[in-house]
Amino acid sequence: MEGWSGIAGLLVLLLAGMTALHAVAVLVRLPGSLEVEPFLSGERPQEHALSRYHVRWYAVALLFLAFDMEMVFMYPWAVVVTETGGTALAEMFVFLALLLVGVAYAWREGAFRWA
Repeated sequence: MEGWSGIAGLLVLLLAGMTALHAVAVLVRLPGSLEVEPFLSGERPQEHALSRYHVRWYAVALLFLAFDMEMVFMYPWAVVVTETGGTALAEMFVFLALLLVGVAYAWREGAFRWA
């Protein structure tokens, strides 16, 4: 039970901090300030918050995720590839082949045409 007392103390401290921050936010809030208009980096928004995105941005997002996930998995792989040997090399080639299929699909859909 002694080990759990530290965790319980941290949870109590966390809840007290959250309550204090919420109380400060309620005290500082100006009446009606949040309901006036949306805030966009200090400027008035040029479009409605629920405006639609062009469909090409979804393909760009998928392309970004493909390259981003490639880097997320390749850095740790580069650290352990010498220890695990050929199995890790084969697995990385399979992973890169799957990513290449995603990039080929994005290319076919025209995600690389920016204009």
